[in-house]
Amino acid sequence: MINVFQPTLGGVELQKIKEVFDSNWIGKGKLVTEFEEKWANHVGSTANRVLTTNCCSEGLFSSMHLCDIQPGDEVILPTISFVGAGNAICANGSKMVLCDVDRRNLNATAADIEKCITKKTKAILLLHFGGIPCEMDEIMKLADAYNLKVIEDCAAGVCSSYKGRALGTFGDIGMWSFDAMKILVCGDGSALHFRDPELRERAEKWLYFGLEAKSGYENSVAQKWWEFDISSFGHRAIMNNVTAAMALVQLDRLPEFMKKRAEVHNYYNEHLKDLNWLDLPLPIPEDCTTSYYFYHIQTKNGKRDELAKYLRDRDIYTTYRYFPLHRVAGYGITADCPNADWASDNTLCLPMHQSLSEADLELIVKTIKEFSDKYC
Repeated sequence: MINVFQPTLGGVELQKIKEVFDSNWIGKGKLVTEFEEKWANHVGSTANRVLTTNCCSEGLFSSMHLCDIQPGDEVILPTISFVGAGNAICANGSKMVLCDVDRRNLNATAADIEKCITKKTKAILLLHFGGIPCEMDEIMKLADAYNLKVIEDCAAGVCSSYKGRALGTFGDIGMWSFDAMKILVCGDGSALHFRDPELRERAEKWLYFGLEAKSGYENSVAQKWWEFDISSFGHRAIMNNVTAAMALVQLDRLPEFMKKRAEVHNYYNEHLKDLNWLDLPLPIPEDCTTSYYFYHIQTKNGKRDELAKYLRDRDIYTTYRYFPLHRVAGYGITADCPNADWASDNTLCLPMHQSLSEADLELIVKTIKEFSDKYC
């Protein structure tokens, strides 16, 4: 089976993990701090604005508390979003207000968002779909005008930027995912970025039980180092040296990953461009970069599902991300989102990862063209 997503791991990652085992300290330690510093440099920020956690979903859930979003407050979310974002809002007791998206790039626009703003709106939780940047100038102007918090879910945007600035560094909080199916992987993990360094300090306590001072061996100040106090009923959601070891190696490998993903993107563009029943991804704007997390096509003839089954029957796995939240019965929310409805019925994500071989790509394109000849 040709997978739709797949990590790239090898001996270098294993050696780094072995060094952690040999150190006899696998918990949070110096490697986590090193990764936070290097990630801050990677996104053009500073270490006092970056903090790691155990997964991106934890970042979404914690953002509600950290941005002081209360039960009953409204949070605007594009309906094409990861379920973790919807759950984070609803579990907080806040009201999830779903907005429509651009039907081609599947990002919410400032116009989509503004239609949903009321006196109860407290925040915008953005998704940069597949690492493709939203129109951040317009959205940040809107947020400033209405005094709204901005939370950026750029889980897939590890190398994405808007006008020379890394995604995730515009809003009050931004977050990237390093789970098993992302680009930079460490099993599970995430980096958070905070516009305000003081919020980062609050987050560090919140993500470790709300402890006001370090306890145990790390506490070199207190005479009775086992004593502690808390400032909040926080979680335990930290990265450890094992995952940080993987993340450090993967961060070093990101340039090679990006080169390969761009090649896959360009291969699909070149070899599928003559199929007039498909819309291919829009060109990336000159002032933006993307991480090429998805390669999504859109069918013009209503045969998306048939194409997906045809490919799967021939061991080529595809998918659609993300199922629109206004269609999820469990949320009990209705929304008028015609663009998202159309996109959800016609969009398909083809295999996209840096481990795809030339033979894989040839087979994928050949099989799509076979389907085209038979059914289109």
